[in-house]
Amino acid sequence: MIKKGSSISLVKNKILSYYNKDVEVTVNLGRNKKVSFLGKLTGVYPALFTVSPFDKSFIGKTSYSYQEYLCGQVFIKEK
Repeated sequence: MIKKGSSISLVKNKILSYYNKDVEVTVNLGRNKKVSFLGKLTGVYPALFTVSPFDKSFIGKTSYSYQEYLCGQVFIKEK
């Protein structure tokens, strides 16, 4: 479900404001499964953004598209 009143350009600007800051990322994997980790937003690109986790043993996806954030599959908040 797409968040009301949001567009890709608004999402890109919001993600860009977190650039090079510590963030908490929560990823909804479906069927009541969620993964959370702390990291630093290290890359903002035209189609996606990347987060480097602080826990070096983290095995999981660390690059996300703006559509995933817009649809609520990925949640980011500044720490």
